[in-house]
Amino acid sequence: MTVKKAARKGPLQVCLLSPHPLVLSEFERVLTNPGFKLISQQLESTLGPDLRNLQVPRAVIYVVDAHVARPAAGALISNILDHHTEARIIVVAEKFDSAESYSLLQMGAKGLLTYEEAREQLPRALPLVANGGFWVPRAVLSGFVDSILGGSHGRRLKADTSADLSRREQEVLNLLLENLANKEIGNKLNISERTVKFHVSNLLSKFGVRRRADLILLCYQKRSAAP
Repeated sequence: MTVKKAARKGPLQVCLLSPHPLVLSEFERVLTNPGFKLISQQLESTLGPDLRNLQVPRAVIYVVDAHVARPAAGALISNILDHHTEARIIVVAEKFDSAESYSLLQMGAKGLLTYEEAREQLPRALPLVANGGFWVPRAVLSGFVDSILGGSHGRRLKADTSADLSRREQEVLNLLLENLANKEIGNKLNISERTVKFHVSNLLSKFGVRRRADLILLCYQKRSAAP
């Protein structure tokens, strides 16, 4: 289940999707960098059924301009992930409220940025998200993870067995997904809190994420995407 990828050769393929030519131009300006290979596609329609059936170019990561009705943005995200299951998606919008953010994360979005944030943060967010990480505001991420762990999703949330994880790492990960603190994990496994921190650090590195909440969200999205 580990998602950290080997170093990529050549520029990162980025597909920019927006109904607005000025937004596409601004994205292209912000991403003027030889490290990015850009594919810009102006959306001719913002209707959900049209976006659901749109032919989307293949890329490693997609930047979706969500300045359209949220159901339409959801249709486009579903389209991308149905045809390119390993795709990573960053959604950019004027603003996000909690309900919209949670909905987009449930759909499989890996990054959320406002237009203002994108001007500065998008060049840094793209490589991190392409390599398996998340770029989501801490408060939004924490709230969403709390909602996962507090509901029926959390009771069913378990890590997939992976040959890349040691038995102890698998045990620590399963307890992390029960939202236990390091001290509680140590007590259950009869190991020191320092040892738990060591394993947690290794897990974050192996899964290519920065925070415990990122790891919980990743496992949730993997479980939700499973047939």
